[in-house]
Amino acid sequence: MAETLGKIISQAAFLSRRAAVTAIKSGRVRINGKVCMNPAERIEPGMRLAFDRRPLEIPDLTEKWYVMLNKPVGYVCTASDPHAPLKAIDLIVPAPPVRLFSAGRLDKESSGLILFSNDGDFVAQLTHPKFQIVKRYVVRLAAELTPEAQKQMVRGVRDDGELLKVLRVKSLGGCRYELFLNEGKKREIRRLTAALGAPTLELDRLSVGGVELGSLPRGEWRRLTDSEVKAALMPGDISAT
Repeated sequence: MAETLGKIISQAAFLSRRAAVTAIKSGRVRINGKVCMNPAERIEPGMRLAFDRRPLEIPDLTEKWYVMLNKPVGYVCTASDPHAPLKAIDLIVPAPPVRLFSAGRLDKESSGLILFSNDGDFVAQLTHPKFQIVKRYVVRLAAELTPEAQKQMVRGVRDDGELLKVLRVKSLGGCRYELFLNEGKKREIRRLTAALGAPTLELDRLSVGGVELGSLPRGEWRRLTDSEVKAALMPGDISAT
């Protein structure tokens, strides 16, 4: 099935969709030896592509990849920062034949489950707030939360114009808590706990939707099963534990 030039270049040259469009409009792409500056050009099997005058293999975009990774502390989720020494995507070795995008992020200081895919619809459903996908975390804080502070976490705290809150909080003892969220604003948990006087020292994500990290070792990855792909898009159960 024919795909647009923009989509092909994004995947094959490992560029964001916007960067791929810019590259095409700048005349850096050739089809069958001729410059093409139309990102919407349809690419048929058998066509020859070149990027910056170097041959470019057309990837098989019909194969969908769904990957789970147990991200260690110290790795960033962005794939586009050339200055980041440790990227989570680089732990997926050998690299798949398609460009993978992270479905949401974990900050550099956090660890745990993160999902990657080349399926744009899958990634969008996992990241857009309207789908209400629940994520479960275990955190270790610098201080115990009072019962009132735990209730306040559910009611929400205003920070920098945003309402930060969790769906549920469960004490695990020793300043450790299990938290459930279905949004995912930037550094939401760390900002929330800091506002309540108990900064986050450790943060580990254990599940996304109906997919559990399980026994996957830190720094390792594997492809999701078909049932896990479907489970990831289920909202999740905040009373599961």
